[in-house]
Amino acid sequence: MNDSIKCGKCKVLLINGSPRKNGNTFVALSEAARTLEQHGIETEIVQIGVKPVRGCIACAQCKTRQLGRCVFDDDICNRISEKMAQADGLIVGSPVYYGQPNGAVMSLIQRMFYSAGALFTNKPAASVCVCRRGGATAAFQTMNMPFEMMNMPLVTSQYWNIVYGREEGQAALDTEGMQTMRTLANNMAWLLRKIHADGNPDYPEREEWNPMHFIR
Repeated sequence: MNDSIKCGKCKVLLINGSPRKNGNTFVALSEAARTLEQHGIETEIVQIGVKPVRGCIACAQCKTRQLGRCVFDDDICNRISEKMAQADGLIVGSPVYYGQPNGAVMSLIQRMFYSAGALFTNKPAASVCVCRRGGATAAFQTMNMPFEMMNMPLVTSQYWNIVYGREEGQAALDTEGMQTMRTLANNMAWLLRKIHADGNPDYPEREEWNPMHFIR
């Protein structure tokens, strides 16, 4: 591994948005994690599990009460948000259901970003989609859109971050998909090194948000 792109003390959080703990989404994320670790980057794969994940009910209590977390604390949302306080990058993986990401992981992303957005802003992010045959590009685009709204640089690869496989473990047989995961991880490591080159994150200054509603 090229020493010039090592990024010491950096950490990337990987979220497995599949209910299957050791399924193909985990295989894809694990390939990326191994490559990141070769760059000296700490990784943690978090499993969303099979317990219910609430959807946002637009109560806005996280904002009005300035909680910095979701007001509902009976699922994994706040636990994962807290982990981002110590992470420098994020990779979210999901299986493809009906051409869309798993609904649970989208509910998680929406609540985390709205309630604890400051923990995510500016940190490089990537989506990973795993499917049997089709729908991955639509799911991939859907997952990327929240990252763009949070000023999170999107980490690309040699292809869209897609891996194919149906039965457990088959993703490992997708040689191009595994290479795509390694390239994604290499690009994430390179970007983190640039951001943290002087030991502190070099994030751009931003204008204060100036929202406009189309209906007056």
